[in-house]
Amino acid sequence: MMQGQLSDGTVIAVKQLSSKSKQGNLEFVTEIGMISALQHPNLMKLYGFCVEGNHLMLIYEFMANNCVSRALFNKLSSIQRTSARKDSASKIKLDWPTRRKICLDVARGLAYLHEESRLKIVHRDIKTSNILLDKDLNAKISDFGLAKLNEDDCSHIGTRIA
Repeated sequence: MMQGQLSDGTVIAVKQLSSKSKQGNLEFVTEIGMISALQHPNLMKLYGFCVEGNHLMLIYEFMANNCVSRALFNKLSSIQRTSARKDSASKIKLDWPTRRKICLDVARGLAYLHEESRLKIVHRDIKTSNILLDKDLNAKISDFGLAKLNEDDCSHIGTRIA
């Protein structure tokens, strides 16, 4: 992820996806449409995307406090390590009431995905590095790369993990 800024001053996060992705541009655009239709305070907001040749980029809201795994363990994923800023190296202290609030935020986001949204979505990759924290430590679920649409409201969803 890279940090950027829009012309109106809004700070954003830019995620460049692999040009070697097995997912074609049309399927990518379709999935982006699905994700952008999901609006909830506990889901990371997708502002837009860019498709230019083999370059695929997602534009998200910026999360000032990184992710829960970093807050708890001061650990970064390989993507986060390459883009970590020197001035954000300090560990966030999460007291128990804040941890409880983060858990409730995640539960609200998942309840929305599973039950409340028009599209029924199963995330399939919930982990502390996919739960991001904004400047006020509000938790937001991110990385829908493995999300699966539950089209017929079936209780069993066949999946293929690569």
